[in-house]
Amino acid sequence: MSETGWRPSLLYPDPAIVTVDPRFEKIRPPFNASVEQLYTGCRWSEGPVWFGDGRFLLWSDIPNNRILKWEEETGAVSVFRKPSNNSNGNTRDRQGRLVTCEHGARRVTRTEHDGTVTVLCERVEGKPLNSPNDVVVKSDGSIWFTDPPFGILGEYEGDKAEPALPVTNVYRIDGRTGRVTVVADDVRGPNGLAFSPDETRLYVVESRAAPQRAIRVFDVAADGTALRNGRDFADLGKGTPDGFRCDVDGNLWCGWGMSPELNGVAVFAPDGALIGRIALPERCANLCFGGVKRNRLFMAASHSLYAVYVNTQGAVGG
Repeated sequence: MSETGWRPSLLYPDPAIVTVDPRFEKIRPPFNASVEQLYTGCRWSEGPVWFGDGRFLLWSDIPNNRILKWEEETGAVSVFRKPSNNSNGNTRDRQGRLVTCEHGARRVTRTEHDGTVTVLCERVEGKPLNSPNDVVVKSDGSIWFTDPPFGILGEYEGDKAEPALPVTNVYRIDGRTGRVTVVADDVRGPNGLAFSPDETRLYVVESRAAPQRAIRVFDVAADGTALRNGRDFADLGKGTPDGFRCDVDGNLWCGWGMSPELNGVAVFAPDGALIGRIALPERCANLCFGGVKRNRLFMAASHSLYAVYVNTQGAVGG
């Protein structure tokens, strides 16, 4: 039994895996795969990212100001970076480099192969960013990130400050020139974001939508530099999404929570229908696919890191 009192299921299939729509049957965890808790002891787990070449996973523990490392071969957990400037979202670019959102330093950085850190963006029009939250990299090398004020609202996940830029913006950094542009300016509290597998859509969590959080979906312009036709993706009911990633078929696997009956992961088909759930004892803030075959779902959930094998694979770049 873990420190949280959680126990893995001894039953197959794992009752934590729930099919809502028959389409989930094709991609849900295999009959004899169950949810595993890989680590617990964080204050707020976020931003998991898989490094297949090293067979390890990194994730942020924001209030503890550190990035942790879990090794697939041994299960060992160590500190990858501390202080991490209250890092939040992480991803990799197409050259395999770590890209990180930092609340504390209010910037987006890239860790080079030699370990040096390059600042990709910390100001727009001379004004400091708010607190970059989540980040994805498109196949053309551009970096897309959200910039809500959550990390500067208090002293827990960064340093308290007043926003200098709109708290509704999603940004794009050109991979060749480094030019920063606003691609969406009407997302109230932009949070997690992910591209569809063909990169024709960008999904963005709207954390301050009223009366409840929403998932917005935008069409990506043909030249890949702008967004069009923003709209609600799905009826979320009482759900509260956070971070998410797509699988190869375009299904959206979303960190979910705020109540015991909803904590975990919600899975949506590309048409916005809820098709499945994975129940966890803690709210899931973010997730990613990894493992040798990219068929293992890693879930950063409040104090802990969980994983489960699934019958699909993560989309490239997720």
